Amino acid sequence: MQDTNSERAILDFYTYPPVGGDDWRYVYQTAQVRVLEMQMLTRATLLDMANADSFEAAADLLSATEYALPRSGRSFAELADILQAGRSELRELFADWIIDKPIVELFRTRDDFANLRLALRRALTEKPIGTDYGSQGNVPPEIFEQVFQEESDSHSIELPDYMQQAADQATLAYYQNKDIRQIDYAIDSVQAQHNLSQASRLRSTFLLGLFRIQIDLTNIRTLLRLKFTERDQLNVFLKGGYLELERLQHALELGYEALGSLFFATPYHRVIEEGAGYLASNKSFLAAERECDEFLTGFLKSTIQVTAGPQPIIAYLLMKENEIRRVRLILTAKKNHLDTKLLLDRLG
Repeated sequence: MQDTNSERAILDFYTYPPVGGDDWRYVYQTAQVRVLEMQMLTRATLLDMANADSFEAAADLLSATEYALPRSGRSFAELADILQAGRSELRELFADWIIDKPIVELFRTRDDFANLRLALRRALTEKPIGTDYGSQGNVPPEIFEQVFQEESDSHSIELPDYMQQAADQATLAYYQNKDIRQIDYAIDSVQAQHNLSQASRLRSTFLLGLFRIQIDLTNIRTLLRLKFTERDQLNVFLKGGYLELERLQHALELGYEALGSLFFATPYHRVIEEGAGYLASNKSFLAAERECDEFLTGFLKSTIQVTAGPQPIIAYLLMKENEIRRVRLILTAKKNHLDTKLLLDRLG
């Protein structure tokens, strides 16, 4: 039944799915977001940073922005602190503006699943558990340290049901052949289904579209990685996206040059064609990552049609987080003297 629904969903829209209607409770918040959107870094600024001769020159281009570094004693550590603080403030603002608190809880699970992934990787591979857990989830970070420590009274520590399900499935998947990638596949699967179920419960057209697109983009990345490594793995594609699983499985049997035509009737034709072409010629996933980012950003920007509602606020959160990642990517590349062409290929 899911495959039939997925196929119909592709035919229901040309590029992006619908974002839903207005919710007039969010008039003030939406107006504030529109102001903040105008203050985001322009594409020209990011490209100028990428083309800068040095880390210092790239950092100078941020001098009039919220990411400005002090002129004396500049360091990458200071930049990391500024970016981390900016992301924390952004998420706090998001939580303040969203009236429907289950939406806030849903987005906080991103930290929960990331923390679970980290804790399981360390516990199952017998690596020491550190302290670099995200602190803005629904589950306190220290819980992850305690629940996977053998010496702790772990049976007295309870994770939410969706987290326990992810932990159990990931552990079982890992021990089948002790492949650490199975941890990621299992957690991704539970997270995707949790997102979809919560979006359905919230009756949010926008969130359903967002999460289904994210599933598709994850599956496209998985497809290209499997082809590049020539691995024949089953049951690694996430369910619930717009792309049919049969199409993805069939793509594993084709050459890079045939992928574009296979996905021509889907919204992801450019993502696949550009990503596969660059991978075939450059042995790199830079173009695939760029195109995935561009597709998701295009969907988020389509919330401009909403006059008032949670959609523009969610879109701003995700676009601003992406901006922070891009600033970090560019300045990291400049600090390490990486090839500017590669950086531009990633940014587009």
